Amino acid sequence: PARLEQIELTDREAVVLRALLDEPSQEGIASALFVSTNTVKSQLRAVYRKLGATSRDEALTTARRVGLLDD
Repeated sequence: PARLEQIELTDREAVVLRALLDEPSQEGIASALFVSTNTVKSQLRAVYRKLGATSRDEALTTARRVGLLDD
């Protein structure tokens, strides 16, 4: 597995990750970003995989810990 210090998200993955902070649903994220729900699902799968996460909370916790989120 990739080391957490070396996690690199694409620009769009980073946008979707930040959207998890404010938007409770994938449908809401899709609407806010003007993309399909399937696009959001795909991008979230990539984010979760890169972070080694299996849930929204785990992804956000890991992202904060490694400095990908500065909320």
